[in-house]
Amino acid sequence: MKTSIQEYYSNLAESYDDNRFGNSYGKYIDQQERSFLTSFFQNKKYTKILDLGCGTGRLLNFATHGTDFSEKMLNIARQKHPEKTLTAGEISNIPFQCEFECIFCFHVIMHQNQEETKAFLNECHQKLSKNGTLIFDYPVKTRKKSVSPQEDWHAGNSFLPSEILQLSKDRWKVKDTTGILFFPIHRLPKSVRKFFLPLDILLCRTFLKNWASYHITVLEKI
Repeated sequence: MKTSIQEYYSNLAESYDDNRFGNSYGKYIDQQERSFLTSFFQNKKYTKILDLGCGTGRLLNFATHGTDFSEKMLNIARQKHPEKTLTAGEISNIPFQCEFECIFCFHVIMHQNQEETKAFLNECHQKLSKNGTLIFDYPVKTRKKSVSPQEDWHAGNSFLPSEILQLSKDRWKVKDTTGILFFPIHRLPKSVRKFFLPLDILLCRTFLKNWASYHITVLEKI
């Protein structure tokens, strides 16, 4: 299973940015995630931040370190961000010996199964410093349905917020949850999608986030 995912992304590496985030749908999600990270890191003085599953480096400007399981993806990330510390690794086997104050992980957990998600949480707990922060996104079970041809893994891992609470109990404190993609913009004309973005960001920070397609959860290590 892991090999098929790795091959898929390695083969996609050269076109990944345009394929996933070069269109109006991808840009819509990218801007929501960037809005969240910009707000979160504002006034933070972290010195070590890991982008776990950094891919081609789309969000590496928010991190000091990055890791991905695809060397082809990492090679593109290195071209974009030669100043960052990048090493191949797994979400359940982070290849750095230092402790991080913050780890963030986007568009990765959706491709794992439940056991791999638990291993990911355990590994991040070990690699974070005292009261360190873990940020990750996941498809919300009540909204997100997999429509990928890779039905057995691609975007197949989804949760209810209550399940995240259960997985994180005893070792993590849930500090915040934000929604992503409240409006079903794939059903809207491409020319008008960008006009929904500011309202989407606003609504996803209210109780309406429970009806968003994705959640970003912020956990604090305890």
